[in-house]
Amino acid sequence: MPKAIEAIQRAGVGPVDMQQSIIGPGMGIFTRYATVLESDDSPMGVKTALTLINRVWEEIENELDANFDPETQVALAWYASYGFEAKKSGELNVVANAKNVPDKALFESRVFDNLHGNAALTKRADLPLDWSPATEKHLTVWRCVQQVARTLQAKEGGGDAAAKLVAQMGRHAADAQKLAYRLFEIATRRGLNDEALVYNELAQEWARLEDLAASAAPSAPGAEAQATFQF
Repeated sequence: MPKAIEAIQRAGVGPVDMQQSIIGPGMGIFTRYATVLESDDSPMGVKTALTLINRVWEEIENELDANFDPETQVALAWYASYGFEAKKSGELNVVANAKNVPDKALFESRVFDNLHGNAALTKRADLPLDWSPATEKHLTVWRCVQQVARTLQAKEGGGDAAAKLVAQMGRHAADAQKLAYRLFEIATRRGLNDEALVYNELAQEWARLEDLAASAAPSAPGAEAQATFQF
């Protein structure tokens, strides 16, 4: 299932279609055997199999959260509870301490804004358009996702500009795509429809952005080595 889910995402299937898309691989595993037994040795029905498929998908998504950098994990936990709302700084301290992340790191990476007594996730509109992953001292997956979404939506941005950011992310690009799917699920669950649309579009566009990034990559051996070094 994990490999099948990753393949579906890499193919550019939007988050809104993921729940339906994972049924195929899941049922493929179920129908591979003549009989699948329940814990009491009775034959398992299709309805139960579908429930298990959705449960496994949720477990896989939760496991992925733990693979993100600590700052992104804090941002995910905050987003799931408050979205981009400002709350007392003490609330952030609780979440950050649970992930062993100092507040200073969250503010310096522009994942959160220090509102002097309050704290909030940095709004996409407040992020600079001249940002580059290649110059970031500590690159977070959260910042990668928010910056690409910001660039795609901006009049001064667009697909080519967003693709340049993806190209500079190196190994973080794959995690950023996974995070976009995760944020869509959270936004949908919380009824944040505008947010869900942003992440659905981003996840669907990601494969195209990677293609644009690859086509724009330098072909000369010396240039390629320099680009790799910058990542």
